[in-house]
Amino acid sequence: MDILSIFTGMLWQIFTSPTLVLILVGSTFLGIIFGAMPGLTATLGVALLTTLTYGLDSQTALLALLAIYVGGVYGGMYTAILLNIPGTAASAATAMDGYPMAKKGQVGRAFGLTTTSSLIGSFIGMIFVALLSPVIAQAALQFTSYEYFLLALFGILISGSLTSPDLAIKGWVAGLFGIWLSTIGQDHMQMYPRFTFGMHELDNGIDVVPVLIGAFGMPQIMSVLESKMKMGKMGSSFGKLLPDFKTMYKNTKNIVSSALIGVGIGAVPGIGEDIAAWVAYGVARKTNKNPEEFGTGKAEGVIATATANQACVGGAMIPLLSLGIPGSPPAVMLLGALMLHNIAPGPMLLKTNPTFIPEVTAILFAAAIAMWICGMILSKQVIYILRIPQTLFMPLIAVLCVIGSFALGLRVFNLYLMGIIGVISYFFMKLRIPIAPLVIGVILGPMADTSLRTGLKTTGGSLWPMVERPISLALVVIILLILSSQIPAFNKLIRYLFGSVKRALATSS
Repeated sequence: MDILSIFTGMLWQIFTSPTLVLILVGSTFLGIIFGAMPGLTATLGVALLTTLTYGLDSQTALLALLAIYVGGVYGGMYTAILLNIPGTAASAATAMDGYPMAKKGQVGRAFGLTTTSSLIGSFIGMIFVALLSPVIAQAALQFTSYEYFLLALFGILISGSLTSPDLAIKGWVAGLFGIWLSTIGQDHMQMYPRFTFGMHELDNGIDVVPVLIGAFGMPQIMSVLESKMKMGKMGSSFGKLLPDFKTMYKNTKNIVSSALIGVGIGAVPGIGEDIAAWVAYGVARKTNKNPEEFGTGKAEGVIATATANQACVGGAMIPLLSLGIPGSPPAVMLLGALMLHNIAPGPMLLKTNPTFIPEVTAILFAAAIAMWICGMILSKQVIYILRIPQTLFMPLIAVLCVIGSFALGLRVFNLYLMGIIGVISYFFMKLRIPIAPLVIGVILGPMADTSLRTGLKTTGGSLWPMVERPISLALVVIILLILSSQIPAFNKLIRYLFGSVKRALATSS
């Protein structure tokens, strides 16, 4: 039985069964809600739904879990565009241009572009899962500890460079502060407590969700209540809710490159959708004719981040299915759910269950369709949130932030943590220091810390292997170029060299 027959057969089974359609739509809708509400991430949604699928067969359970995963990654864009409060870390990059579009009265256009880009990104990710998973999984296997460390450092640096309004070093400071926060608690190698100051609540480290809510939610709430903002053009002009196909067609190259970035980064175990979105945003900005317009409500930025986010879901499935290594935090929960249903992902999966990967591909296709339909329907309703004066709406968001922080482990300490991070982020915002690199640092910090220390132990403290391998050497060169780009003399030298080459070519011709 070939791949196409299994794929179409699974789709027929899903869409001809009212029960499966109800589970598909309900799980996708629930995922969108989890993604949109601060703190209720796709990871938490998959974790909570896993316990409810224990009595279901493996195919039905997988349908529900993948649907809530796809919906959760997409749902974070709602609050990112409407309120500049990303529901998930992956949607933080979408807020860069999505929120300015909303302030211009283009909420409907932003939703249409994001939803359609997410659909296309899901399709491209699905294709890679079905056809190229062995190739990409083999490439991911080439990463050693130093590559993981350099990739984490690259993600923090590029996030700081792209989000800082004036000096990139401000973004790097925020990212390094996030890395320091991630080192609080017992280290992952020797279980020795660091920076806990005798507080047992810090032994397990800093939870990401309270940091995410405190960093993005609290400063926005405080600034709105401080300025007593009232509705202006944002509430009076929503624009078209239908997809802007003309703009999508003009961004064909942007969509393809962003999707490939999403799949590639998703295939690297442990990275996740947030880095994919920032890298795609950076590439779109660098290759655009008017990069200075990014951050002011440019459609290209919204399209790039949304496409990469959803393509990363397919990318994260590649190492999960082929190697048994999850490619993102939600995929970690999905791995546990598969094992709960006696499915062991890994190299032997193709022999023990040869139809499994085509079935997963079909489920991803169905989940993408459900996400687009639910997304377009909800977009028409969610925009009415803008009719509520923000001074009345923000206290409700504050309550949801408190619930989201407390729901993680039911720890009161997380509320204190959210408040402290919120106050720090508020002053960061006043000092024009970007907040996103702080959260990225907290997320990637453990991987950077563990990978660097593992690499040093493996090589006896030597850093030479970092420049001896092609992949790590390429990352080192890119990082050095990013750092050097902030040195005026280096920029002058580059401009002089480019000018000399250009003049030489002109003379020879």
